[in-house]
Amino acid sequence: MALDKKQPVTSDEALAQEVLKKYDRESDTMQYTGIMAKIISAIAISFSVFQLYTAFFGVLDAQLQRAVHLGFALALSYLLYPTCKSWSRSRLHPLDALLAVLGAASPAYIVIMYRELAMRAGLITTPDLVVGVIGVLLVIEATRRVVGIPMVVVVTAFIVYAFAGPHMPGVLSHRGLTPEQLVGHLYFTTEGIFGIPLGVSSTFIFLFILFGAYLESTGLGKFFIDIANAIAGWASGGPAKVAVLSSALMGTVSGSSVANVAGTGSFTIPMMKKLGYRKEFAGAVEAASSTGGQLMPPVMGAAAFLMAEFVGVPYIEIVEAAVIPAILYFAGLWLGVHLEAKRTNLKGVPREQLPKAWVIFKERGHLAIPLIVIVYLLVTGYTPMRAALVAIVLSIAVSALKKSTRMKPIEIIRGLEAGARNVLGVAIACAAAGIIIGVVTKTGVGLKLASGLLALSGGYLLPTMFFTMITSLILGMGVPTTANYVITSTIAAPALLQMGVPVLAAHMFVFYFGI
Repeated sequence: MALDKKQPVTSDEALAQEVLKKYDRESDTMQYTGIMAKIISAIAISFSVFQLYTAFFGVLDAQLQRAVHLGFALALSYLLYPTCKSWSRSRLHPLDALLAVLGAASPAYIVIMYRELAMRAGLITTPDLVVGVIGVLLVIEATRRVVGIPMVVVVTAFIVYAFAGPHMPGVLSHRGLTPEQLVGHLYFTTEGIFGIPLGVSSTFIFLFILFGAYLESTGLGKFFIDIANAIAGWASGGPAKVAVLSSALMGTVSGSSVANVAGTGSFTIPMMKKLGYRKEFAGAVEAASSTGGQLMPPVMGAAAFLMAEFVGVPYIEIVEAAVIPAILYFAGLWLGVHLEAKRTNLKGVPREQLPKAWVIFKERGHLAIPLIVIVYLLVTGYTPMRAALVAIVLSIAVSALKKSTRMKPIEIIRGLEAGARNVLGVAIACAAAGIIIGVVTKTGVGLKLASGLLALSGGYLLPTMFFTMITSLILGMGVPTTANYVITSTIAAPALLQMGVPVLAAHMFVFYFGI
């Protein structure tokens, strides 16, 4: 999460960034200087340029588009995330350099051999097998570095299950797969690593993340916080209500709970503590509020784009379905904060110390124009890719309307770099999720588990929903939202679908409880 370029970096913001690096893997990257920093910038900018080029002039064939996307993501992941936390954060280790080269080369093999692979129609040669094994292992190791150990454990468990099928009990039993069958399915088809999750990451998600990076660069985050202060800062429990409202507003563009905490929490948590709120309460309010950011339309978390592809509906239908639950979520938080403030007699900030809403809108209201336009474009039938492209260009254009918000050419270029860096966590999680989907489709374990849940519930809807909820809660622990949705939608959702629940309702159900 980039800090507002128009504001000086405060001690609270600096502390927020340090905490983010400590607890959020995606923020704890290498800090290069000199020529290495320029190389990283060049690769990241090239990544964004490739995505913009294919968005403007048409995406490549599915497997080619996804292979190039993964090649960039793996190379940057190994260059930015060291093998060990104890290693130097300013000098590239030779092992990481080697893995970065392999990370770019293994997907490049698919690009170079694309025609021959298509002609062979699934027949795997020894070189294919070697490259495929290297590619799968690189994805798993990148997942460990960027996403975290829990996701690696889940992915590894599915791979083990693919081989251990004949030895599994009851409904979990299957014939088992050979290494050639598994690697061929995971790495050389669009059913595994290069499946729908990576496909969505290489098209819609990248552009929306780039759009969010540019909006943050214009200072929209600070605008949301100031507006929330002006609206609710004076009320009973004002600072906590500001946390809820600003997180809801920030969620409309970020779709990331972690970025939401870093962006709004550095302002709202110190304010709450200053006015007498318990530090535990202040942190809990901000964490719960920021989690809702991935549920708040129009730019929801990456999982919402996956849901549109899995369910087979336009993204705007996902947005429409999510509006009321998002409003209810934040209304519940607002009510909880209000009751706590009344119980403990916590006051708001004096009105004279708060900014005036009309002044804020007059000075920086134009920054919200791209957000309004992207909603309009989605509602009127534009594809998410086209809507995001227009919004990216518009975010740069509207920032130039006033000198105080105008982006310099170097800041526009840095936005390209920030977008590429911000997408790494999602891209790697989508690739890892593809391994899970590949095993599920090859072994049929999803339907088997669904049958087990139905048998456990006796075929009744409410017990099935209860057991599906518990399953989603367990499967969602310790993994990011994108991977969480992929796991729950392939393992838990089929049970609801077999009970006749509408497909979108079933996917929303496991999505929310997984979170």
